[in-house]
Parts: sequence; C-alpha cells; structure tokens
Amino acid sequence: MAPRKLAAGNWKMNGTLAALDQIDQLLADLPAAGCDVLICPPATLVHPMVVRAAGKLAVGGQDCHAKASGAHTGDIAAAQLADAGASHVILGHSERRTDHAETDAQVAAKSLAAHDAGLIAVICVGETEAQRDAGETLDVIAAQLAGSIPDGATATNTVIAYEPVWAIGTGRTPTNDQIAEVHALMRDRLSARFADGADMALLYGGSVKPGNAAEIFAIPHVNGALVGGASLKAADFGPIISALSAA
Repeated sequence: MAPRKLAAGNWKMNGTLAALDQIDQLLADLPAAGCDVLICPPATLVHPMVVRAAGKLAVGGQDCHAKASGAHTGDIAAAQLADAGASHVILGHSERRTDHAETDAQVAAKSLAAHDAGLIAVICVGETEAQRDAGETLDVIAAQLAGSIPDGATATNTVIAYEPVWAIGTGRTPTNDQIAEVHALMRDRLSARFADGADMALLYGGSVKPGNAAEIFAIPHVNGALVGGASLKAADFGPIISALSAA
C-alpha cells in the first residue's frame, strides 16, 4: 500500500454558515479529484459542512480533548466530532502548541482519544525560526514524532503534517531541499517504529499556494498538504487539489 494523497484545508478560526458556499463551488469545480480532500472548519461548521459535502469530501475538527467527556467547559470530545460527522481531527498544530502550551504528551493523549472515537488523527510537527536558525530542526522533529504519536498509530488512523512554524501564514517557504530533508527523516523514523510506517501519509504545510503546490508535491515523501489561508476560497484551494491530483 502506498501513502494516500491528501489535500487538507485548515480553516482555523474563520468562517460562518455563509462560507459553505465555497464548498459548493469547490465540488462544482472538482467533481472527481484524484486525491482525498479534507476540510477542517471551526467546530460550529463541522455538521453543516458534512451535510453540504454529502460525502464528496471529508470533514474534520481542529482539536479534541483527551477525555471522552466531563467537566471541560469549552472543549470538544473526539466522539462528539465523530457524532457530528467528522472523520479526521488536527492535533498538535503549532498554534495549539504555542497559544495553549500543548506538550507532545498531551498531543499523544489526544491522538489516542481520536483513534478510540474512530477518527483519523492529523498530527502536526514543526520547528520555530529560532530552532531552524540554531540547526536544531531534525532533532526537534524527531523528538516531536517520538513524543506526539501514540504506539497504536497506523497508516489507516494517522496522518503526519510537517509545518515549519516560521512558514505558516508568513509567505515564507523552506527550500525544496529543506522540505525533502525533513520528510525523509519523518519517513525513516516512522518506518523504523511502525510496521506500516512507510505507508503513512506525510503532508507539508506552510504557505502552500497554487503557485508553488506542484513543485512541493514533486518532492519525495510529500504526499499532500495541510493548507491554511488558501483553503478558505475554492478559487485558491481548487488549483492546489488539482496539482496534487496530477502529482
């Protein structure tokens, strides 16, 4: 089994019901994409988007709690996302790690909760600009992989997304060689640890745009993208999906 190609969109804290018109446009423009397509909107839009997508693309959450239920005001359980129709959940995104001080251990616990609820965990790793400048990138990524991915992860229930923190929303993108180096490390570490690690999908994220998507998807071990701002508009996300379909 080869890794499945996945174009994933992270809407972050953007979008209201009116934004679902973009889903209609995306589906009209891409009636038969040659890759899996996932969009992770705010929790308020998960079920409405599932209804609108009618099974033509996957819908996911942007975070979940490690507990199945309880006194955790403002949080959402993995089972609640699944009940709303979600199939995936993003975990360990750098904005969660930074804004909410999430640790690798917490990300691993959330990933276990996602797996228990039948969700595919999209686990994010990535270095800061200071870590990159200090030459610590590979050590940081290796440590995050070891600490954030639970032992029960498989190619079926887990996707890994590499997002250099300094490239998210900045317009800056690592060189192709830098992306290739990190993705090769991830593939090596996953293959060594998991029986089907060679088949886990590896996504690149960080200022992916229509203009650079094809070049990024040509890099070895890049099986797709986790796209932020460019996923909010069908006119931007559609060409990225088309580039991945053709890769």
